[in-house]
Amino acid sequence: MAGVLNFSQPSLFRPLSGSRQIPRTSFSIRATSESSKTPQTPSSSSTTSTQEKPEPTPFAAPPNFKPPEPKRFAVRPDKALDILGAALALFFRFGTGVFVSGYSASFVSKDEIPPDQYTLEIAGFKVKETSKLGPRPEKPIEIYEYESCPFCRKVREIVAVLDLDVLYYPCPRNGPNFRPKVLQMGGKKQFPYMVDPNTGVSMYESDNIIKYLVGKYGDGSVPFMLSLGLLTTLTEGFAMIGRLGKGQSYTPAKLPPKPLEVWAYEVGGVLASL
Repeated sequence: MAGVLNFSQPSLFRPLSGSRQIPRTSFSIRATSESSKTPQTPSSSSTTSTQEKPEPTPFAAPPNFKPPEPKRFAVRPDKALDILGAALALFFRFGTGVFVSGYSASFVSKDEIPPDQYTLEIAGFKVKETSKLGPRPEKPIEIYEYESCPFCRKVREIVAVLDLDVLYYPCPRNGPNFRPKVLQMGGKKQFPYMVDPNTGVSMYESDNIIKYLVGKYGDGSVPFMLSLGLLTTLTEGFAMIGRLGKGQSYTPAKLPPKPLEVWAYEVGGVLASL
């Protein structure tokens, strides 16, 4: 499943409830044009070309699907082990990617925050959150990667730190959709691979991508936990032990007509494998 993962970094104290109505959408598949040729003669020859009219293919939510009701965050009992495995990253990576660049929080008078703006209120004071972000890319940056790769995880972390809108192209093993595209563009199937349509820059190698992103859209300094070389790579790998290779191999899926938008710190292995 191709997806656009729009990564606007959520505020630390932003409410964790909410749902969006999923509209019914449709898309069309391009029909190939077929040519029929009449036998050629010395005196004349003719070729006719006909193009079939595309037939819309429905693309909708699963049968009997109902958007969940807004409620406070809670862990489903059958997902407890999944959450525990994913939480290992907080220990091995010391929370890298949880806070945006230059994040700070302070207590201010409740009159300083507009009443229609949600903030955490404690003892008559409200928590004011601020950050120091660089210039925003006009077009989403394209990143080709897969979930269980420690080098890809490094790039996902810097994307969260810089609060960038990114178009992710999942490239799991044996994936037929975007993995071959990387070979065509860059000459080898190596991940992650980044394309910045705003500057025309494209490159392999996670460390080079990180340096480029912080230089172009940040303050130029690489976060400490992403600047430790081999130690960074090892801790990235340890952080994914609990996921047991989720998102590594391709699962047959339908290609959505439009990119999916996801607001999150990290994308789950399910999306990456489709």
